[in-house]
Amino acid sequence: MGFIKEFKDFAMKGNLVDISVAFVMGGAFGKLVSSLTDGIIAPLIGMIGGADLNKDVWVIQKGVAASKDATGKEVAAIQEVVIKWGEFLSTGINFIIVAFVMFILIKGLNAMKKKHADAQVAAGPSSTDALLMEIRDSLKK
Repeated sequence: MGFIKEFKDFAMKGNLVDISVAFVMGGAFGKLVSSLTDGIIAPLIGMIGGADLNKDVWVIQKGVAASKDATGKEVAAIQEVVIKWGEFLSTGINFIIVAFVMFILIKGLNAMKKKHADAQVAAGPSSTDALLMEIRDSLKK
């Protein structure tokens, strides 16, 4: 039973729960950004080129369907080889949006932490800390 209790204590630590919530929220946010990019941004960019951005590819080798040669033997199909540059561009746009939002979020959190730290420094020691310092000083005498 010690192992299970230890695991429960580990799983219920505040940081682990916070990370779990952040992971789930990040996944949901990633889907939201993908939907924004695929449903709104990519079609607008694709209008410039006249097609859906996610379907834009550069064909390196055209594919050949399976067929029979003159002797009647089956000739294997050849897969088309393409570079999916439109999909790559959409993923890059997703990354930039997520990175920008995370930058703004972290910048805001750091500003709030700094204000909180400055307020604590300006307030000076709490009444408990002041009392403890008086006791320390009186014990030194």
